[in-house]
Amino acid sequence: MALPPEVCIRGAGIVGRTLALLLARERVRVALVVPPATQGKQDIRAYALNTASRTLLESLRAWPDAAHATPVREMLVHGDEGGRVQFSAMRQKVDALAWIVDVPALEQQLADAVRFQPQIEVVAEPVPAPLTVVCEGKASATREALGVSYEVTRYPQHAVAARLEAEQSHDGIARQWFNDKGEVLALLPLGGTHGKTVALVWSVDQLRAPALLAQGDDEFNTAVTEASHAALGALKLASERAAWPLARAIADRWTGAMPGQANQSWALAGDAAHTVHPLAGQGLNLGLADAAALAEVIKTRDYWRSVGDPRLLRRYERARRADVLQMSLATDGLQQLFSHNLGPLPALRNWGMRGFDRTRLVKHWITAQAMGLKA
Repeated sequence: MALPPEVCIRGAGIVGRTLALLLARERVRVALVVPPATQGKQDIRAYALNTASRTLLESLRAWPDAAHATPVREMLVHGDEGGRVQFSAMRQKVDALAWIVDVPALEQQLADAVRFQPQIEVVAEPVPAPLTVVCEGKASATREALGVSYEVTRYPQHAVAARLEAEQSHDGIARQWFNDKGEVLALLPLGGTHGKTVALVWSVDQLRAPALLAQGDDEFNTAVTEASHAALGALKLASERAAWPLARAIADRWTGAMPGQANQSWALAGDAAHTVHPLAGQGLNLGLADAAALAEVIKTRDYWRSVGDPRLLRRYERARRADVLQMSLATDGLQQLFSHNLGPLPALRNWGMRGFDRTRLVKHWITAQAMGLKA
């Protein structure tokens, strides 16, 4: 890059690379900090991406092929006492409610796109720039060094994840069960509409998670098959198991001036700015929406404004904070609703699920919101 960068992005995950590509498309010079690769464990992550995220990634030619992006044509959500909600792509008049995407495949698509973008310079260490964007994830060292408070509310839960092979085809249906202990089990379809591979995300009590990880394969297979009510027949492990603690969090500031650096600013995006409970599968969608919003305010700025202009960055923060808080409160409310069993609460929440399932207009609106649509 002959000229110095205008934006330095710290963090080369999905959100960081997406932001780099969005800015480069607008002829903004970007330095992307990519740490040396390390040999890690098998990556079993899969994300539910909505229509807005797919449209964004397709515009960057970074959407994975059909083998690594399975459409969700239906979603079934089960309560603990017969409550049930069904969401349907057909009733929504769309091709899919979401797509379950293999993380390694998406990361490779983004890495390839970055490699062929001349406006992006890959660097090993941060470099000075009018704007530094921190996309390092929830454990961001840069955010901590900037003195930003990251207000964390921890759940007494861990998420247990794995890939499973089912006895029956998932038929493109995402399934989720809430139980009276506050646990949430999700089976997300992979391998195409008629595949038999599913991604497991099982939010369980933090004291139970180590036991699930330590179980023999057969014992674990039995436990997850029973917890899913054998909806897909017998389930068998097809990967390693992983677990991590669950929390919701939000930074008290998303933008500011770089300490000791004249005319340099910083902004947070993705998990460095916020995290939510995974039960709605919206974490990465929120991060990608951050990238899109920040790129948009930079794209539409007055020609004389720097990319690090504090007014621009405050506009970005205002645009995103309300949406993130809304989703954070919604997911937290659902988690809390199934964590308590006082008096008539179990019957009421399942009655509410059945009633909600019959309200077409409300369901249509909520589904559109989850898809990242405005109507």
